[in-house]
Amino acid sequence: MRVLALSPGTVQQQLERLPALASLAEQLDATLQVACPASTRQVWSLLAAVDKVIPFEFEAGSTLADWANLLGSVREPDFQLSLNFAEGRQVNLMLSMSHIPTRVATSGFSATTTARPGEGWLAQRQEGFLQAIGLSLNAERFRLSLPAKALEEARSRQPAGDGPLLLLAASGISSDWPPEQWQQLPETIRSKLASLRTVVLPPGGSVTSRAAQVASADVVLSSCPITQLLAVYSGVPLVALGADADQLPSREGLRVVQAPAGGLTNLTPQDVLNALGF
Repeated sequence: MRVLALSPGTVQQQLERLPALASLAEQLDATLQVACPASTRQVWSLLAAVDKVIPFEFEAGSTLADWANLLGSVREPDFQLSLNFAEGRQVNLMLSMSHIPTRVATSGFSATTTARPGEGWLAQRQEGFLQAIGLSLNAERFRLSLPAKALEEARSRQPAGDGPLLLLAASGISSDWPPEQWQQLPETIRSKLASLRTVVLPPGGSVTSRAAQVASADVVLSSCPITQLLAVYSGVPLVALGADADQLPSREGLRVVQAPAGGLTNLTPQDVLNALGF
């Protein structure tokens, strides 16, 4: 079976959809093509079932020619199913003119099957798209399968030694935990655990490289929502600063430290140390 996903939005939104499409591909023995903004296409390289990514911006300024080109791209292959995460008259017109027999969306006149909003943490909420066609989703079970080369490169960047590796990934926004606290934390931990190694992962960069560095760590401390999802998908112990309780799954090795009144700037070092087990 061949499946088309129309997936607008940010890198984080693409990551939230990853487990659902992986589960769909597994249950239907399907291959996927994904239309998404060019800036987010690297996310879909993390999923082996995706055999083609179609860059498309899904913006209000997209011209009739843009939509016609997209229609040509989706009419050429023999798709049996589409999952539409986009909204608007243009995308519905395009899907209506396609030859795809089963079209799933939360709304829109092109949908042949309506997906109800899902419940649970961010990735689990996509289950409504699968339930609409008789499938199920356990997003917590999803794990990334990363290229060996990316993992080897990530390990080559790690500090020497055999102590546990703590990966630090701040969000970089103004309301984040202050930079001086991020800088001081490893030294505080080393006073209790001298063999600690640390890697600092700055915001941005390649999604594949970020995923590999996260997967190669022993513990991740992050206020970055993208890094938090990558840690969940890698099964790595995670302390998620500033996340809401319903954004991530409840499992062993995952601790959510919600922002206190006034934001993460008011989070104390001891709060973070406690979450890390010190």
